[in-house]
Amino acid sequence: MEMQALKQVLQENGIVGAGGAGFPTYAKLDERAEVILMNCAECEPLLKLHRQLLEQRAEEILRTFDGIARTVGAEEAVIGIKREYKAAVKAIETYIDAYPNMRIQLLDSVYPMGDEVVLIYEATGRVIRPGGLPIEEGVAVFNVETVYNAYRALERQTPVIDKLVSVVGEVERPITLRVPIGASIGDTVAYAGGITAKEPAYLVGGPMMGNLATDRDVVTKTTNAIIVLDKSHTLIQRKNRNAAIDLKRAASSCCQCETCTSLCPRHALGHPIEPHKFMRSAANKDFQDTNVFLNTFFCSSCGLCENFSCPQGLSPRSLIADYKLGLRKAGVKPPADVKPSPVKKSREYRKAPEERLEARLGLSKYNVDAPLQPDDSWKEEQHIHKVKILLGQHIGAPAVPIVEKGDQVSCGQCIAKPAQGLSVGIHASVDGRVQEVTDKYIVIVRG
Repeated sequence: MEMQALKQVLQENGIVGAGGAGFPTYAKLDERAEVILMNCAECEPLLKLHRQLLEQRAEEILRTFDGIARTVGAEEAVIGIKREYKAAVKAIETYIDAYPNMRIQLLDSVYPMGDEVVLIYEATGRVIRPGGLPIEEGVAVFNVETVYNAYRALERQTPVIDKLVSVVGEVERPITLRVPIGASIGDTVAYAGGITAKEPAYLVGGPMMGNLATDRDVVTKTTNAIIVLDKSHTLIQRKNRNAAIDLKRAASSCCQCETCTSLCPRHALGHPIEPHKFMRSAANKDFQDTNVFLNTFFCSSCGLCENFSCPQGLSPRSLIADYKLGLRKAGVKPPADVKPSPVKKSREYRKAPEERLEARLGLSKYNVDAPLQPDDSWKEEQHIHKVKILLGQHIGAPAVPIVEKGDQVSCGQCIAKPAQGLSVGIHASVDGRVQEVTDKYIVIVRG
């Protein structure tokens, strides 16, 4: 397919990165791409949906991945997958011989292997500059579900109307299922049976980089997991942080051991992010070296420093995020054209094993099977009667509504068109009547 035609299909069908920030996929198609890389590293602990989808739909996914490679003119298509995902690797091997320019890159089970910058280095040996984009080094990255969504748009004429979500933790029946975009967290969790926690808390997106949510919040195109834990769990307590207390604890307890910096994945790749220096400067209000604060823009927020590395249980990642937000609000931009230093020789010996990380987080007992359900299984129990579809589920401008209150819509119908600039379309995820339209969301009642 010609590139502009493929871009149009992806934009109109609302395809964005199915996890992370939701970057519109059409904007990643670039003739500079020498390598396209499929991410099946399941960056966060407890997430299972990408390997499960690849195991079941390998033929369709590989065919579409090869089509994207041919469209952009890439020399090589690489599938980055952890070697422990044996069933998914076997499924790939069944079909990969049909694609001479495609190969598998087996990965170690370490965190954060799914971080784009880390994955690119592991799979290609290329280093992305601090603050840079993968395409600058001739690489474009797509995750498994994003490629599958492209397949559905191209061959089934189906836009993004639903999302695969792993529901794990304090639930009776951990599962992975496909639910309509806009379904509430509470309705989605109901498919996993009863909640076993006395006072449940919902962590959406993963234990390391995810955010706390309520049962009224909704599933978006980037919702990979809902982890149910008791409010007393250490991870939930840490998420309910107080920045002022975090700073005081840093001032009184940070011993400058540098473990946070030594184990930082981006630092190991030569990026100028040094959490220990930030902690020292922030805790003591020492602003003599402004680079310490400006370099926080290069932090990936993986959370390894505060959830694994720090022997004092301090919060470098959270404090860095606070400072980054403050700098952005003040109109400060990241330093430009920063060159990485050489990759650290010690990098191979300073990776964080995922199994050990899960134990440190108190999540080992929740790492159980969460079987992938049939696509329409959510309809059988009828928990979902209403959806609230956000118009800004992606990086860029929110989509513009083209329906009004009272309109009857069908599943898959476009209800918001792409805005000017970087944007994608939004579609009805159920058949029903439009109950409410605002500049932020559209509510549809089923039936």
